[in-house]
Parts: sequence; structure tokens; C-alpha cells
Amino acid sequence: MSDDYASTKDSGEGNAMNVTHDAAATGGTDEIRACRLRIRGLVQGVGFRYALAVEAQALGLAGWVRNRHDGSVEALLQGAPAAIEALADWAHRGPPAARVTAVERSPTAVDASLAGFAQHPDA
Repeated sequence: MSDDYASTKDSGEGNAMNVTHDAAATGGTDEIRACRLRIRGLVQGVGFRYALAVEAQALGLAGWVRNRHDGSVEALLQGAPAAIEALADWAHRGPPAARVTAVERSPTAVDASLAGFAQHPDA
């Protein structure tokens, strides 16, 4: 597992935690990453959670998305590094009515039990 992670704001760059699965268990070596995004700006009441969930599912990511009481949107993403990067890039734009001012990324541990992508209640 790699601990080298750079938290970023607005740049969309950085890495998430890496996990390399045992080749015998997966039929090959598959790298899975996990990270949390915190998206700020006009991101509630504009369909951001729904649109993010659709994008995540299309990219084959597992995780969840929810509104935060401070007006931001939080998402947990888990999956292939390229898919996470693509969704993090998308989060800087969001759906048409959104006005994103910041996207913060932070590492999180991979959760092997996580499957699918869901919209969670506000937190």
C-alpha cells in the first residue's frame, strides 16, 4: 500500500491510496484506489449528486455521494485509478447548473465490501 498522497484543491491532481490485490485471488494484479472528494460552490439543488452518481456508475466506480450541511457535496470513490481521475476531473465542472469553486481530495482506505454507487442522505 502506498502512503504517498498529495491533497489538492482546484487542480484535480493527486493520487489516492493504492492497493494491489493478490494475483491468485483476482486472476491478475488489479490496482484499486479510494479517495474522498469534497466539492464546494453552488453544488446543492442543481442535480450534482444524481449526475455524479451517473458518471461514477458509467466509469465502473463503487462508492457514494451525499450533501453536507455546510453546502458542499462529499463523495467516496473506489475503483481503477483512471476512472477516479476521470470523475475527479468531471467534479471540477459538474452538471450544467453547478458552479464549482473548489474540489478537495483526501485519501481513504479501500473497503473491499463496497459495491455499487449510491446517493446517501445528507450529513
